[in-house]
Amino acid sequence: MKVLFLLSRIPYPLIKGDKLRAFHHIREVSKQHKIILVCLTDTQPHEEALEALKPYCEEIHIIPLKRPLIGLNLIKAFMSHLPFQVHYFYHKKAQKSIDKIVETHLPKHIFCQLIRTSEYVRKYQLIPSTLDYMDAFSKGIERRMNKAFPLMKPLFRTEYKRLKQYETDIFKHFNNKTIISAQDRALIEHPRKGEIQILKNGVDLDYFTPSNGSEKKYDLCFVGNMSYQPNITAVQYIAKEILPQIHRTLPHVKLLIAGANPAPSVKLLKSKHITVQGWLPDIREAYCSSKLFLAPMTIGTGLQNKLLEAMSMGMPCVTTPLANKALKATHQKEILIGSTTEELVKHTLSALLDSELYNKLSLNGLQFVQNNYSWSKNSQPLLHLIEKPKIGTAVV
Repeated sequence: MKVLFLLSRIPYPLIKGDKLRAFHHIREVSKQHKIILVCLTDTQPHEEALEALKPYCEEIHIIPLKRPLIGLNLIKAFMSHLPFQVHYFYHKKAQKSIDKIVETHLPKHIFCQLIRTSEYVRKYQLIPSTLDYMDAFSKGIERRMNKAFPLMKPLFRTEYKRLKQYETDIFKHFNNKTIISAQDRALIEHPRKGEIQILKNGVDLDYFTPSNGSEKKYDLCFVGNMSYQPNITAVQYIAKEILPQIHRTLPHVKLLIAGANPAPSVKLLKSKHITVQGWLPDIREAYCSSKLFLAPMTIGTGLQNKLLEAMSMGMPCVTTPLANKALKATHQKEILIGSTTEELVKHTLSALLDSELYNKLSLNGLQFVQNNYSWSKNSQPLLHLIEKPKIGTAVV
């Protein structure tokens, strides 16, 4: 059958969590169904994007969002009840383009990734549909609000309240709903949130493989989209609080920060002991060149793909309870978890100094992701939702 995927970004290159998740869902669903891919974008497509996506899609439609109209929409958002990010991505011209695509292809199912695309689909009540919340956006904004500059807090508070309400209101307009973890599902304040299907992420186990024998130029590594605030906060935490304490015991420990679009505040962290690499065509280079993966996440929601990739490459990982809530690895067996700076420093030093512990975490972490985070296995619930007979319609 034809399945229309509607995304707020072009899912390539795989430098953000939503892109990676969408790419692998498209790849898995395309094994059994024809994909009509519709991507909104406010940037120029990567030169390799179409070639990377063509093998999995019957057609690809790129709908550009004009910056001036985005600005106008955001101004209008101050007089609306809808979240700012919904206004950012919803354009009447784009709606007309999507309507034409739907009319032409008559898809048997529409899959929307993220609530920011859902306004385009709520009118199609006769076509079975699935909304992938991915994670609880409202909670992510709330956590960022608590650490935002005072002048920005009112804006974050407004967006948090709007997102919280919208996550509930949009529920009834889709036949199926999915989310990345039970932790995130619990944060959706809808009386029937138990109906939301858990759709875990995965990791490409054939691509991210252990790098035995690689030269380890760095002791610690952090990988991620370095313009994303939770990642910025994490590396600042490492550089300013964790690393100085580690240096009291191991003064020569070096940190690699790698990932696309490093913010100015991230670039400023560069020092004798800290390398800011930025974009790498093959992110495996960062993992291969480092001994230990350190991800002290204190804000954000959802499942951290960076942890899955590091563990799949046999890297011992140190993280926080927030990041492990969705991952569900076992402390001291598959991962090390610290709630405070002191605990994170202690666990990092233990893994670097204790070869037996290091090797145990490496092997157990690899087995953990192999057993629990295959994209093929974790995409099966989505295929079941797409293929199940339609019972009734979504409610207007």
